[in-house]
Amino acid sequence: MTGPKKPGKSGPGGIRVLKTRIKKKSGLKESSRRWLERHMNDPYVQRSKADGYRSRAAYKLIEIDDRHHLLKPGMRVIDLGAAPGGWCQVAAARTKSTAENPHVVGIDYLGMDAVPGAPVLMMDFLDDDAPAKLLEMLGGEPDLVLSDMAAPTTGHRRTDHIRTMHLCEVAADFAISVLKPGGHFLAKTFQGGTESTLLTQLKQNFRSVHHVKPPASREESAELYLLAKDFKGRAAPDEE
Repeated sequence: MTGPKKPGKSGPGGIRVLKTRIKKKSGLKESSRRWLERHMNDPYVQRSKADGYRSRAAYKLIEIDDRHHLLKPGMRVIDLGAAPGGWCQVAAARTKSTAENPHVVGIDYLGMDAVPGAPVLMMDFLDDDAPAKLLEMLGGEPDLVLSDMAAPTTGHRRTDHIRTMHLCEVAADFAISVLKPGGHFLAKTFQGGTESTLLTQLKQNFRSVHHVKPPASREESAELYLLAKDFKGRAAPDEE
């Protein structure tokens, strides 16, 4: 199925990338063959295997955190759409969360192997009782809410965009309802439309809001991340 590996260039982290070619007579559709070849030759995929991360997505959070300093030891973190666990791994390591004293909690309806220091609630975040169960597991208000959620693709770009934007909006509502004052929110979004209302909502509730695109996010992808920093806090009941 695969052809010979050829010497490649050094990728991120100094990992030597070996180029693998998938033979055209492999039995795969041409589009699937190209995707698999690109995936196997992705330097972040190869580096994730070398570094022990569950997915290349771990480097997106690493690169964002290296620049914006979101994760600190002792912080409480909620990771929405946690599977396969790359973001949980990074968050647990950087906040020094342990199995004995976990302060990183994830949620996903997909099954996944346990991440030391980051218990994961296996249920759909859109379920009515999911937010309360997350807070109960965490044991307090989070300092940071992360969301790398994306809706299952249908193949229709506009539909996929709208469905993922809905998840981003629900994640933002959740973050605003649970974050500590001064906390942060980071969520996957996509370029193009349907987000002006969301941006307005975030700007009303956070002191800094902007888009970020880490190097690990493929250049040709429409994927972006919304970063909202320094939550202003919720109004007291008698102020509402």
